[in-house]
Amino acid sequence: MTASPAGDPPATCDDAPIERRRRDAGRTRHVLLEAARARFARDGYAVTTVRDIAEEAGVNVALINRYFMSKEGLFEACLTTAVTDVRRDENGLPIDGIAEGIASRVGSSTDDDRLRVALLLLLRSSGDDRIDELRRSVLSAVSEKMAAAAGGTDPDSALLRAQIVLATTLGIVTLRSSLGIQPLSSATEQQLLEPLRDLVRAVLPGAETPS
Repeated sequence: MTASPAGDPPATCDDAPIERRRRDAGRTRHVLLEAARARFARDGYAVTTVRDIAEEAGVNVALINRYFMSKEGLFEACLTTAVTDVRRDENGLPIDGIAEGIASRVGSSTDDDRLRVALLLLLRSSGDDRIDELRRSVLSAVSEKMAAAAGGTDPDSALLRAQIVLATTLGIVTLRSSLGIQPLSSATEQQLLEPLRDLVRAVLPGAETPS
């Protein structure tokens, strides 16, 4: 009989079922998070019920309490992942070509639904001071990056202008996702680009936008 390598515990017949349960738990938690993110972003926290989420995820509603303790815990988990998604995307936001960056994120036919959902979730109040501070910090970081692109001698004015551009971006995401207002809802990346360039040039005149 060959001995197990040093440091590795011998395999037992119980290992496979335990590992399978862990994989199943991880998959269930992921499915619940994805369903909850979409529901909370689309319908809001107050309207969404745990039964709605469980039905959309195709799991027993009791599993929400098992993995997240409560509806509030699930919402907190959704916001935490949204913050992570937007922070990751913020690192790829170009200093030059702000209008192009916005258009590609909100108007592409292959744009990232995950990012759109994350932006919508960041607009939803959680009732939790710590999570709401996370929401504020990530949105502030995005606007500060745009303000740095604008430059100028008045940092406060640049930041205000950047926040106006960010607010417009969030408004576009909201209207495209929930209200179906035309032609905004069906506008392509290319159709959005020219008006976004006009907006950035008017509000952030110091920011470079490639022609």
